[in-house]
Amino acid sequence: MSDVTQRPGTQSAIPGATYREMEQSYDVGYVEHPEHDELLTLNFGPHHPATHGVLRLISTLDGEIVRDIKPVIGYVHTGIEKNCEDKSYWKVIPLVERMDYLSYYFNAMTYCGAVETLVGIDVPPRAQYLRVAHMELNRIASHLLWLATGGLDLGAMSVFFYGWRDRDTILDLFEMSSGQRMHPRYFQVGGVAEDIPAGWIKKVKQFTAGFPKRLDQYAELIDQNQLLLSRLQGTNIVDKETLLQYGVTGPLLRAAGNPWDLRKAAPYSSYDHFDFKIPIGTVGDNYDRYRIRMAEMRESVKIIDQAVDGLPEGDYITSDRKYALPPRHELATSMEALIHHFKLVTEGFRVPPGEAYYPIESPRGELGCFVRSDGSSKPARVHMRDPSFVNLQAFKPMVEGTYVADLIACLAMLDPILGGIDR
Repeated sequence: MSDVTQRPGTQSAIPGATYREMEQSYDVGYVEHPEHDELLTLNFGPHHPATHGVLRLISTLDGEIVRDIKPVIGYVHTGIEKNCEDKSYWKVIPLVERMDYLSYYFNAMTYCGAVETLVGIDVPPRAQYLRVAHMELNRIASHLLWLATGGLDLGAMSVFFYGWRDRDTILDLFEMSSGQRMHPRYFQVGGVAEDIPAGWIKKVKQFTAGFPKRLDQYAELIDQNQLLLSRLQGTNIVDKETLLQYGVTGPLLRAAGNPWDLRKAAPYSSYDHFDFKIPIGTVGDNYDRYRIRMAEMRESVKIIDQAVDGLPEGDYITSDRKYALPPRHELATSMEALIHHFKLVTEGFRVPPGEAYYPIESPRGELGCFVRSDGSSKPARVHMRDPSFVNLQAFKPMVEGTYVADLIACLAMLDPILGGIDR
């Protein structure tokens, strides 16, 4: 990381400030300050162009200085976790994919991992490598959307168009392997839905060969833009100890100098087979948050290349027919396979009583799924530990005492996804 210079006064706070309780729990409130009589309470959001997603920020301003902020969530609450209790384990996967709608492969991975832990399934090595390749492609796609929209917030419109272009290439790869560009239901309990088609690896290698040069272009556009740098360097600094107290994980924590990453700390799905680094920051400002995600995309390219080059031979899903669909070619010749297919899809499979929590490293931090089974074919409880929800808690200490312009930049660098926050 390059050295950054903190903008004078960006982290100042007025001592002795007292705030009155918000008049209503989810309504606009007012604050009092003994030294400043002209405080303005202003809404950012919840309409989408104002904030990243349907997020409402009740902001108390002293001119251009943010004195207090209250995030209000719940505008896109879908009740997905409760709906999962009414579905068979088989049918939960399409629901959880739509929580953090930019990290659908990660949502499916953490859920399938929890169920596989409960039933004791050993996922074949080929399926593990295919999962890693798709998750890292998904990580790049998610970071590209963050880079594109964040650049737009900060006035770098060219980055928006270029980021969208490269993300579209990744979605083409998803469509080729799974049939869908988003929410593909490709990950299944025990492996993946089907093997990759002919030519997919060649397309992936073409992307990974050219993408680092694209990242160089993005960096050149941003790192030579002095106006943009002034909005990133030295702004919204929070130390790693404070972030840990709020439970923050992912790029936000690593930008502050803490190297915690579950792919290294608690490897899953064969991540211990791959050689990659965990980028960390030195200052913990918005510029470090930007640099960390840029570096993570480069590391994801390395992981993808290793996964497709070393892809093991063998099954792409478990051979245990209690949990995996029969191969499609058997349905035309085997009545037993047809009956099993019908029962598995309509009734699902039973999971032994117990509970499991399965954490993974999503583009925004620790994403974990808790599943409790009562022995039936439907989960008794499904709960997601969504990193966007937890990370949003740290937004207030990040922006208090900073400028309104810093609030906009910080929200872009926070990268919250409201589908995961509200669930």
